[in-house]
Amino acid sequence: MRRLTFLLPLLALAAPLAAEPGLPDEAAVAVALDDHPSVAAARARLQAAEARAEGLKKGPQEFTFSGSFVRRSVDREGEFDEYDAQLSRAFRLPGKARLDREIGAYGIEAASNLAEDARHQAALLLAMHWFDWLSASAQARVDRAAVANYEKALAAVTRRMELRDAAQLDVDQANAALASARLAAEQSSGLATLARTRLETHFPALALPAEAPEVPLPEIADAQLSQLRDHVISNSHEIAAAEAEARRMEAVAARASKDRMADPSIGLRLFSERSGAERGAGLVFSLPLGGGHRKALADEAGAGASAARAEEQLARFAVQETANADVAEARYRIAAWQRSRETVAAQMAALEKLRRGQQLGEIDLADLLLAERMVHDAFRIEAEARAEAMRAITKLRIDSHELWLAD
Repeated sequence: MRRLTFLLPLLALAAPLAAEPGLPDEAAVAVALDDHPSVAAARARLQAAEARAEGLKKGPQEFTFSGSFVRRSVDREGEFDEYDAQLSRAFRLPGKARLDREIGAYGIEAASNLAEDARHQAALLLAMHWFDWLSASAQARVDRAAVANYEKALAAVTRRMELRDAAQLDVDQANAALASARLAAEQSSGLATLARTRLETHFPALALPAEAPEVPLPEIADAQLSQLRDHVISNSHEIAAAEAEARRMEAVAARASKDRMADPSIGLRLFSERSGAERGAGLVFSLPLGGGHRKALADEAGAGASAARAEEQLARFAVQETANADVAEARYRIAAWQRSRETVAAQMAALEKLRRGQQLGEIDLADLLLAERMVHDAFRIEAEARAEAMRAITKLRIDSHELWLAD
């Protein structure tokens, strides 16, 4: 049987990691992320937060106009036209306007970081679907190469049978191996098509090449992995959003506490009675007298601030877990890929010996076909391990904002 040398280009050295091999164009990724619905929704929520902050800065206090007109009838005196008009406005007590501005500013900061985190999550989603496609396509290439190899093997053994140098059983065994290889190729090709369809559905703005690029070799220095881990934490928009939300809720609690003393309203009142016989103008003043309701609202806001502080700490834990898990996964995926390469080399060495033995008539064709199958499986495992290692490295780079996300 012919060598599986046509599979060896799958292990060719890739370009350095800095050249972004095996990844889509960065400019195209930026457009695809901007167009993703989750990112667009986050931008809209940021605009809403900016409008809310402007409203808090202005305050809900507005001028209120009220008036009345009556026609009064008095016995033995006649009828009189009377009217009353009042223009009043509530005023924020000292310290409330400052807190309202702080609430608005922290709200914008939280929404801005959540918008960046939405872009981050969209980038992770893109990377997931991208490597699903690359992994399935790499295995499909291995399977197609195996089919071509078994087709040549079948042709060779058929020719030997015609020359009475092989039995019909050998042809049947080669046929069975070819059928199994074709089944695997159909399945892997279908999975590659499915993965591409999902990628195109989630990111229609990303133009895909006709064929999935080769998965590069996952080579990265261990020191760089540790450095990227630190950047995952320092560049986390999730932590920044939680911090801003905690500060916002603290300001909301302080504002609710001040609101236990209600804002007063001051206004101007004009009136005319007895058809103008009596006229007057003056100032009016009103102040709601707060009770248990305002105290309950202040207590609720205080509890909300405590919850936000706890959630900030929870966000720190989650990001630290992500950073540590990213590095741990990248390390073990790279180690697994390295072992898979060793497996390929060992299987190829064994296959060489079996081929020579079969040529000398000492090894049955069935044993050789089994060895060919094991080599095929080894190449498939290597392709999958390489893709998973690159997936892990790419996730770490995205989480650290070193790839696709500019701060």
